[in-house]
Amino acid sequence: MPASRPSPGPSSSPDRAPTAASPATVFVTGAAGGVGSALVARLAAQGFRVVAGVRRESAAADLPPAVVPVVMDITDDESVGAAARRLEVETGPAGLQALVNVAGLMRHGPLELVPTATLREQFAVTVVGTMAVTRTVLPLLRRGGGRVVTVGAVTSRVTMPFAGPISAAESALASLTDALRMELRHQGVPVSLVELGGVATDLFAKAGQVAERDLAAAPAPLRELYAPALDAVAAAAAKQKLSPPDVAVEAIVKALTDRSPRPRYLAGRDARTLARLRRLPDGVRDRVLLRVIGVSRTSFPTPAGSGPALVKEAR
Repeated sequence: MPASRPSPGPSSSPDRAPTAASPATVFVTGAAGGVGSALVARLAAQGFRVVAGVRRESAAADLPPAVVPVVMDITDDESVGAAARRLEVETGPAGLQALVNVAGLMRHGPLELVPTATLREQFAVTVVGTMAVTRTVLPLLRRGGGRVVTVGAVTSRVTMPFAGPISAAESALASLTDALRMELRHQGVPVSLVELGGVATDLFAKAGQVAERDLAAAPAPLRELYAPALDAVAAAAAKQKLSPPDVAVEAIVKALTDRSPRPRYLAGRDARTLARLRRLPDGVRDRVLLRVIGVSRTSFPTPAGSGPALVKEAR
Protein backbone atom coordinates (compact mmCIF):
# COMPACT_ATOMS: atom_id res chain seq x y z
CA MET A 1 0.00 0.00 0.00
CA PRO A 2 1.45 3.40 -0.94
CA ALA A 3 1.77 5.81 1.93
CA SER A 4 -0.76 8.62 1.83
CA ARG A 5 -0.91 11.95 3.57
CA PRO A 6 -3.94 11.77 5.88
CA SER A 7 -6.13 14.71 4.96
CA PRO A 8 -9.90 14.95 4.71
CA GLY A 9 -9.77 17.81 2.21
CA PRO A 10 -11.41 17.14 -1.15
CA SER A 11 -8.24 18.19 -3.00
CA SER A 12 -6.06 15.55 -1.35
CA SER A 13 -4.95 12.56 -3.40
CA PRO A 14 -5.13 9.05 -1.91
CA ASP A 15 -1.93 8.19 -3.79
CA ARG A 16 0.10 11.18 -2.62
CA ALA A 17 2.89 10.06 -0.31
CA PRO A 18 4.42 12.30 2.35
CA THR A 19 7.44 14.17 1.04
CA ALA A 20 10.67 15.08 2.78
CA ALA A 21 9.61 18.74 2.61
CA SER A 22 6.18 18.27 4.15
CA PRO A 23 5.69 14.87 5.75
CA ALA A 24 2.35 14.20 7.40
CA THR A 25 2.67 14.03 11.18
CA VAL A 26 0.85 11.24 13.02
CA PHE A 27 0.62 11.03 16.80
CA VAL A 28 0.29 7.42 18.02
CA THR A 29 -0.55 6.66 21.65
CA GLY A 30 0.33 3.31 23.19
CA ALA A 31 3.33 3.16 20.86
CA ALA A 32 5.24 0.66 22.99
CA GLY A 33 2.57 -2.05 22.82
CA GLY A 34 2.27 -4.85 20.30
CA VAL A 35 -0.08 -3.08 17.87
CA GLY A 36 1.31 0.39 18.61
CA SER A 37 4.94 -0.53 17.99
CA ALA A 38 4.09 -2.38 14.76
CA LEU A 39 2.06 0.61 13.57
CA VAL A 40 4.82 3.10 14.39
CA ALA A 41 7.35 1.01 12.46
CA ARG A 42 5.03 0.76 9.45
CA LEU A 43 4.22 4.46 9.35
CA ALA A 44 7.85 5.48 9.75
CA ALA A 45 8.84 3.12 6.93
CA GLN A 46 6.18 4.66 4.68
CA GLY A 47 7.53 8.16 5.17
CA PHE A 48 5.20 9.59 7.78
CA ARG A 49 6.60 11.73 10.56
CA VAL A 50 5.61 9.80 13.67
CA VAL A 51 5.35 11.16 17.20
CA ALA A 52 5.05 8.17 19.55
CA GLY A 53 3.35 8.39 22.90
CA VAL A 54 4.93 6.02 25.42
CA ARG A 55 4.28 5.70 29.12
CA ARG A 56 7.91 5.14 30.19
CA GLU A 57 11.12 6.80 29.09
CA SER A 58 12.80 3.41 28.73
CA ALA A 59 10.35 2.45 25.96
CA ALA A 60 11.69 5.24 23.74
CA ALA A 61 14.90 3.28 23.14
CA ASP A 62 12.97 0.63 21.18
CA LEU A 63 11.43 3.08 18.71
CA PRO A 64 12.76 3.52 15.15
CA PRO A 65 15.44 6.25 14.93
CA ALA A 66 13.31 8.79 13.07
CA VAL A 67 10.38 8.57 15.49
CA VAL A 68 9.91 11.35 18.04
CA PRO A 69 9.10 9.91 21.50
CA VAL A 70 6.77 11.70 23.92
CA VAL A 71 6.41 10.31 27.43
CA MET A 72 2.77 10.51 28.48
CA ASP A 73 0.34 8.92 30.93
CA ILE A 74 -3.10 9.23 29.35
CA THR A 75 -4.79 9.02 32.76
CA ASP A 76 -2.94 12.13 34.01
CA ASP A 77 -4.30 15.44 32.69
CA GLU A 78 -1.05 17.29 33.37
CA SER A 79 0.92 14.67 31.48
CA VAL A 80 -1.50 14.83 28.54
CA GLY A 81 -1.28 18.62 28.53
CA ALA A 82 2.51 18.53 28.50
CA ALA A 83 2.46 16.06 25.60
CA ALA A 84 0.11 18.34 23.64
CA ARG A 85 2.45 21.30 24.17
CA ARG A 86 5.34 19.20 22.91
CA LEU A 87 3.25 18.22 19.89
CA GLU A 88 2.53 21.86 19.13
CA VAL A 89 6.25 22.60 19.14
CA GLU A 90 6.97 19.60 16.92
CA THR A 91 4.23 20.35 14.36
CA GLY A 92 4.32 24.15 14.27
CA PRO A 93 2.02 25.97 11.82
CA ALA A 94 1.39 22.76 9.85
CA GLY A 95 -0.50 21.23 12.77
CA LEU A 96 -1.23 17.54 13.23
CA GLN A 97 -2.50 15.36 10.40
CA ALA A 98 -3.67 12.38 12.45
CA LEU A 99 -4.16 11.06 15.97
CA VAL A 100 -4.23 7.31 16.44
CA ASN A 101 -5.51 6.24 19.85
CA VAL A 102 -3.99 2.83 20.51
CA ALA A 103 -3.24 3.02 24.24
CA GLY A 104 -5.45 0.72 26.27
CA LEU A 105 -5.61 -2.25 28.57
CA MET A 106 -7.82 -5.26 29.23
CA ARG A 107 -9.43 -6.33 32.47
CA HIS A 108 -11.65 -9.38 32.72
CA GLY A 109 -13.10 -11.92 35.10
CA PRO A 110 -16.47 -12.68 36.69
CA LEU A 111 -18.04 -9.35 37.56
CA GLU A 112 -18.78 -10.56 41.07
CA LEU A 113 -15.04 -10.95 41.60
CA VAL A 114 -13.80 -7.81 39.81
CA PRO A 115 -12.81 -5.19 42.42
CA THR A 116 -14.06 -1.65 42.02
CA ALA A 117 -10.48 -0.44 41.58
CA THR A 118 -9.97 -2.79 38.63
CA LEU A 119 -13.18 -1.63 36.98
CA ARG A 120 -12.21 2.01 37.48
CA GLU A 121 -8.79 1.35 35.96
CA GLN A 122 -10.37 -0.17 32.87
CA PHE A 123 -12.54 2.88 32.24
CA ALA A 124 -9.85 5.38 33.26
CA VAL A 125 -7.54 4.16 30.51
CA THR A 126 -9.81 2.90 27.73
CA VAL A 127 -12.51 5.55 27.92
CA VAL A 128 -11.53 8.63 29.93
CA GLY A 129 -7.85 8.62 28.97
CA THR A 130 -8.54 8.17 25.27
CA MET A 131 -11.03 11.02 25.25
CA ALA A 132 -8.68 13.24 27.27
CA VAL A 133 -5.95 12.87 24.64
CA THR A 134 -8.38 13.40 21.77
CA ARG A 135 -9.92 16.51 23.30
CA THR A 136 -6.53 18.03 24.08
CA VAL A 137 -5.03 17.66 20.59
CA LEU A 138 -8.15 18.61 18.60
CA PRO A 139 -6.93 22.21 18.03
CA LEU A 140 -3.78 20.80 16.38
CA LEU A 141 -5.89 18.47 14.22
CA ARG A 142 -8.08 21.35 13.04
CA ARG A 143 -4.96 23.34 12.20
CA GLY A 144 -3.50 20.44 10.23
CA GLY A 145 -6.67 19.24 8.48
CA GLY A 146 -6.25 15.98 10.36
CA ARG A 147 -8.32 13.02 11.41
CA VAL A 148 -8.87 10.79 14.44
CA VAL A 149 -8.50 7.02 14.34
CA THR A 150 -9.38 5.26 17.58
CA VAL A 151 -8.53 1.60 18.05
CA GLY A 152 -11.20 -0.33 19.89
CA ALA A 153 -12.48 -3.90 19.90
CA VAL A 154 -15.40 -5.83 18.47
CA THR A 155 -16.54 -6.49 22.04
CA SER A 156 -18.10 -3.04 21.71
CA ARG A 157 -20.76 -4.79 19.64
CA VAL A 158 -20.96 -8.16 21.38
CA THR A 159 -20.36 -8.47 25.12
CA MET A 160 -18.39 -11.55 26.09
CA PRO A 161 -19.19 -13.36 29.34
CA PHE A 162 -16.37 -13.12 31.90
CA ALA A 163 -15.05 -10.14 29.94
CA GLY A 164 -17.51 -7.59 31.25
CA PRO A 165 -15.03 -4.82 32.13
CA ILE A 166 -13.35 -4.65 28.73
CA SER A 167 -16.64 -5.19 26.87
CA ALA A 168 -18.34 -2.37 28.76
CA ALA A 169 -15.41 0.00 28.30
CA GLU A 170 -15.19 -0.74 24.58
CA SER A 171 -18.93 -0.12 24.24
CA ALA A 172 -18.56 3.24 25.98
CA LEU A 173 -15.57 4.12 23.80
CA ALA A 174 -17.50 3.24 20.64
CA SER A 175 -20.44 5.38 21.74
CA LEU A 176 -18.21 8.37 22.48
CA THR A 177 -16.45 7.89 19.15
CA ASP A 178 -19.82 7.92 17.37
CA ALA A 179 -20.75 11.16 19.13
CA LEU A 180 -17.37 12.74 18.34
CA ARG A 181 -17.64 11.75 14.69
CA MET A 182 -20.96 13.55 14.33
CA GLU A 183 -19.83 16.59 16.33
CA LEU A 184 -16.73 17.02 14.16
CA ARG A 185 -18.37 16.12 10.86
CA HIS A 186 -18.77 19.76 9.77
CA GLN A 187 -15.44 20.85 11.26
CA GLY A 188 -13.29 18.96 8.77
CA VAL A 189 -12.03 16.31 11.21
CA PRO A 190 -13.10 12.77 10.24
CA VAL A 191 -13.31 10.22 13.05
CA SER A 192 -13.02 6.45 12.61
CA LEU A 193 -13.14 3.46 14.95
CA VAL A 194 -11.05 0.37 14.17
CA GLU A 195 -12.58 -2.63 15.93
CA LEU A 196 -10.08 -5.42 16.54
CA GLY A 197 -10.66 -9.08 17.17
CA GLY A 198 -8.13 -11.13 19.08
CA VAL A 199 -4.60 -9.93 18.30
CA ALA A 200 -1.43 -11.72 19.42
CA THR A 201 0.12 -9.22 21.83
CA ASP A 202 1.06 -9.28 25.50
CA LEU A 203 -2.28 -7.63 26.34
CA PHE A 204 -3.84 -11.00 27.17
CA ALA A 205 -0.96 -12.11 29.38
CA LYS A 206 -1.04 -8.86 31.35
CA ALA A 207 -4.81 -9.10 31.73
CA GLY A 208 -4.46 -12.68 32.94
CA GLN A 209 -2.01 -11.65 35.64
CA VAL A 210 -4.41 -9.03 36.99
CA ALA A 211 -7.33 -11.45 36.83
CA GLU A 212 -5.33 -14.02 38.84
CA ARG A 213 -4.54 -11.35 41.42
CA ASP A 214 -8.18 -10.36 41.74
CA LEU A 215 -9.26 -13.99 41.95
CA ALA A 216 -6.75 -14.70 44.73
CA ALA A 217 -8.18 -11.78 46.72
CA ALA A 218 -11.75 -13.06 46.47
CA PRO A 219 -13.38 -15.08 49.27
CA ALA A 220 -12.70 -18.81 49.05
CA PRO A 221 -16.38 -19.80 48.54
CA LEU A 222 -16.61 -17.53 45.49
CA ARG A 223 -13.36 -18.84 44.06
CA GLU A 224 -14.73 -22.36 44.37
CA LEU A 225 -18.05 -21.35 42.84
CA TYR A 226 -16.45 -19.91 39.71
CA ALA A 227 -13.52 -22.33 39.37
CA PRO A 228 -15.11 -24.81 36.88
CA ALA A 229 -16.41 -22.01 34.67
CA LEU A 230 -13.08 -20.19 34.69
CA ASP A 231 -11.28 -23.42 33.81
CA ALA A 232 -13.59 -23.79 30.81
CA VAL A 233 -12.99 -20.19 29.75
CA ALA A 234 -9.22 -20.68 30.00
CA ALA A 235 -9.40 -23.85 27.90
CA ALA A 236 -11.43 -22.06 25.22
CA ALA A 237 -9.04 -19.11 25.22
CA ALA A 238 -6.06 -21.44 24.74
CA LYS A 239 -7.64 -22.71 21.51
CA GLN A 240 -8.35 -19.24 20.13
CA LYS A 241 -6.42 -18.37 16.99
CA LEU A 242 -5.16 -14.81 17.38
CA SER A 243 -4.37 -12.56 14.44
CA PRO A 244 -0.86 -11.10 14.07
CA PRO A 245 -0.49 -7.38 14.84
CA ASP A 246 -0.07 -6.69 11.10
CA VAL A 247 -3.79 -7.41 10.62
CA ALA A 248 -4.60 -4.55 12.99
CA VAL A 249 -1.96 -2.31 11.40
CA GLU A 250 -3.42 -2.81 7.91
CA ALA A 251 -6.86 -1.69 9.09
CA ILE A 252 -5.45 1.34 10.92
CA VAL A 253 -3.36 2.44 7.93
CA LYS A 254 -6.41 2.11 5.71
CA ALA A 255 -8.40 4.32 8.08
CA LEU A 256 -5.53 6.82 7.99
CA THR A 257 -5.16 6.93 4.22
CA ASP A 258 -8.66 6.43 2.78
CA ARG A 259 -9.78 9.56 0.95
CA SER A 260 -13.20 9.22 2.58
CA PRO A 261 -12.60 7.29 5.82
CA ARG A 262 -15.38 5.00 6.98
CA PRO A 263 -16.91 5.35 10.44
CA ARG A 264 -15.83 1.80 11.38
CA TYR A 265 -13.29 -0.77 10.25
CA LEU A 266 -13.20 -4.40 11.37
CA ALA A 267 -9.84 -6.15 11.70
CA GLY A 268 -9.53 -9.92 11.91
CA ARG A 269 -11.66 -12.89 10.94
CA ASP A 270 -12.97 -13.38 14.48
CA ALA A 271 -13.98 -9.71 14.60
CA ARG A 272 -16.24 -10.21 11.60
CA THR A 273 -17.70 -13.39 13.07
CA LEU A 274 -18.50 -11.72 16.40
CA ALA A 275 -19.98 -8.69 14.65
CA ARG A 276 -22.44 -10.95 12.84
CA LEU A 277 -23.58 -12.38 16.19
CA ARG A 278 -24.94 -8.93 17.04
CA ARG A 279 -27.87 -9.68 14.72
CA LEU A 280 -29.05 -12.66 16.76
CA PRO A 281 -31.80 -12.34 19.39
CA ASP A 282 -30.31 -11.75 22.83
CA GLY A 283 -31.25 -15.13 24.26
CA VAL A 284 -29.91 -17.03 21.25
CA ARG A 285 -26.67 -15.03 21.29
CA ASP A 286 -26.23 -15.70 25.02
CA ARG A 287 -26.50 -19.45 24.47
CA VAL A 288 -24.11 -19.37 21.52
CA LEU A 289 -21.43 -17.43 23.40
CA LEU A 290 -21.68 -19.59 26.52
CA ARG A 291 -21.42 -22.72 24.39
CA VAL A 292 -18.34 -21.34 22.61
CA ILE A 293 -16.50 -20.81 25.90
CA GLY A 294 -17.66 -24.14 27.31
CA VAL A 295 -19.77 -22.81 30.17
CA SER A 296 -23.06 -24.53 30.97
CA ARG A 297 -25.37 -25.14 33.91
CA THR A 298 -23.11 -27.98 35.04
CA SER A 299 -20.27 -25.49 35.45
CA PHE A 300 -21.85 -24.30 38.67
CA PRO A 301 -22.85 -26.36 41.70
CA THR A 302 -26.48 -26.23 42.71
CA PRO A 303 -26.66 -23.93 45.74
CA ALA A 304 -28.17 -25.31 48.92
CA GLY A 305 -31.85 -24.62 49.32
CA SER A 306 -32.34 -23.69 45.68
CA GLY A 307 -35.81 -25.03 45.18
CA PRO A 308 -38.34 -23.85 42.58
CA ALA A 309 -38.90 -20.12 42.67
CA LEU A 310 -42.25 -18.99 44.06
CA VAL A 311 -44.07 -16.84 41.54
CA LYS A 312 -47.29 -15.14 42.49
CA GLU A 313 -49.85 -14.98 39.76
CA ALA A 314 -50.94 -11.51 38.77
CA ARG A 315 -54.54 -10.88 39.67
